[in-house]
Parts: sequence; structure tokens; C-alpha cells
Amino acid sequence: MTPSPPPITRPTAVIFDLGGVLIDWDPRHLYRSLIADEAEMEAFLAEVVSPAWNLEQDRGRPFVEAVDLLVHEHPDRAELIRTYWNRWPDMLGEAHHDTVAILGDLRSTGVRLLALTNWSAETYRFAPDRYPFLAWFEAVVVSGAEGLIKPDPILFRLVARRHGIVPAETVFIDDSAVNVEAAADLGFRALRFRGAEALRADLVELGLLPAAVAADAPDGVH
Repeated sequence: MTPSPPPITRPTAVIFDLGGVLIDWDPRHLYRSLIADEAEMEAFLAEVVSPAWNLEQDRGRPFVEAVDLLVHEHPDRAELIRTYWNRWPDMLGEAHHDTVAILGDLRSTGVRLLALTNWSAETYRFAPDRYPFLAWFEAVVVSGAEGLIKPDPILFRLVARRHGIVPAETVFIDDSAVNVEAAADLGFRALRFRGAEALRADLVELGLLPAAVAADAPDGVH
């Protein structure tokens, strides 16, 4: 006789990504004021201060080194490149208030709350004062401080080991499909963030929020 599968237990912890889920970080908030032509700005963000270049700061590369590298490669764009570091806080937008409301609802249930973010350790220091809800997490694991970035499985295992997290009992929420897939492969209950309404529905289904909360929740503002 085939044994019955173990019952699905209510999750005991939720791990949130930050940028794109709870916080609106976008270099365009800064560079729209510096480069008048939209197409030129998009080309600069894609080809000079590119996501791949920025990701190395998330992995721990110092900004001074990163900026010097690009200035050497693009001396004609030196001032715009240095501005990326000198005015980095201007890339921070508003919190995604509807997702923060979900975080607050989860907080009231007593479930463990952690954050795992690809973020430079040098620039994360600007975030806590600007976004007070970051204090609701028992821990915020910043990739730049660890020298590892999502979706590296080593980073997920580090978080689980350090904080006593059981992947099968933990929800992981991220807007990146690659990161969600990596977490799922390690046994986390991984959810791709596609908006606050869908996230509420997923958390209700997992037994973390009552259905009434989802039904009565007001529309949020990004």
C-alpha cells in the first residue's frame, strides 16, 4: 500500500525580497533629471551603468572600484557615471504600500519575517531610515555583506542555516523568476511576486492570512 503524503503544514516563516516587492528602486528616478532624451537615458542604463555592472556591487564589489572601472571605459560619460554613486539615494522611490500592508498583516499573525535582498552593503545603509517597516523583520540579509547574490543556492542555504529556517515551512517571495526557481529547487514554498492582490490570495491559500483580510483589504498605491 502506498503511504499517504505528509500533510501540508502552515508555513512558519516568510522571506521577502525588497526591491520590486516592497521598495521602488529605479535608476530612472535619478537619470530622468540628468538625461533629457528618454532613448539616450535607456541606452546609458542598459549599456554603461548596466544591471550586470550593478549586480557586482550587490555581490560586494566596492562602488569606488566599480565607478573607476566604468570611467576608464567611458571617459566621455564620467560625470554621469560618478553620479550613480554620489546621488544613489535619489534612485529610491516610494514603498509599495499595498505590499507593506500585507507585511503588516503577516506581522500581526506572529509568523517569522525575514528579508533577503540583492543590495550593495554600501547603499543599503540608506534604506532603514527611509523605510521604517524594515525594522519589522527579525533579520535582513544583504547580499553585498555576504559576498553572494541570489540565485546562488549557497546564499539561500546560508540564510536557512543562520536563522534556523526549514525551507519546506518557509514562503519565499521575489519578483525575479530565476530567484523563485532557485528557491523552489531548494524546497522553499516560492512565490513569484506579480502584485499585492495576487500575493494576498496566495498567502490566504497557504493559511497565513484569513480570507476576510483579503476580501476587505483596500486598494494600495504603488
